[in-house]
Amino acid sequence: MILFPAIDLIGGKAVRLTKGDYAQVTVYNDNPVAVAQSFESAGSTHIHVVDLEGARDGTTPNFETVCAIIKNTSLKLEIGGGIRDMQTVEKYLNAGAFRVILGTAALTDPDFLKDAVAKYGDKIAVGADLRDGMVATHGWLQTSSVSGEEFIRSMQEIGVRVIICTDISKDGVMGGTNRSLYQSLQATFPQMCFTASGGISDIETVKVLADMHMYGAILGKALYTGAIDLAQAVREVAE
Repeated sequence: MILFPAIDLIGGKAVRLTKGDYAQVTVYNDNPVAVAQSFESAGSTHIHVVDLEGARDGTTPNFETVCAIIKNTSLKLEIGGGIRDMQTVEKYLNAGAFRVILGTAALTDPDFLKDAVAKYGDKIAVGADLRDGMVATHGWLQTSSVSGEEFIRSMQEIGVRVIICTDISKDGVMGGTNRSLYQSLQATFPQMCFTASGGISDIETVKVLADMHMYGAILGKALYTGAIDLAQAVREVAE
């Protein structure tokens, strides 16, 4: 299992939201590059970055910060938030991103998604952000009428292989992750690679997800509060 320590960006700073609420922002560090370098020092090989302003507005206001992380670490960086056209996909990939994550656009613009997957294959991942089992969009500010399972099935048909699945109710509240959701998804879609996100708040949960053979796990608030020691988590997964 790949561990993806996470940096969420607003105004060039590393922040976290609670349950995706832009009114509940905690700034953890003014220097995201230094945060990324600390992840690398702890043994991490990958990093998950989200431009929260981009996710909300469909823009790339934190592009320079993302580039600085790529330039100043050797981490494989996956980036999501506001990627809604091929020009933006190529902007990030040309800057050295390992993978781009499509969220809102995967639901609202399937033709764009098909073109991106046809051209870039597994460099394209899709974020399935679920609120009460339904797909949320536009930085989690809107909830669609499409169920998570229906959405993932359509992604599989298009050729997407990597899905980052977040239970929004678990995100940023340190209350544990939705294990049953991930077990169900893996059983239903055995060909897909699922990354768990939201509520991974202790080492025990990391171990459980690794034992479930998840493709990846995103570590966010637990790293910033000290609830999970990244170096220890890296060692546990390696074992």
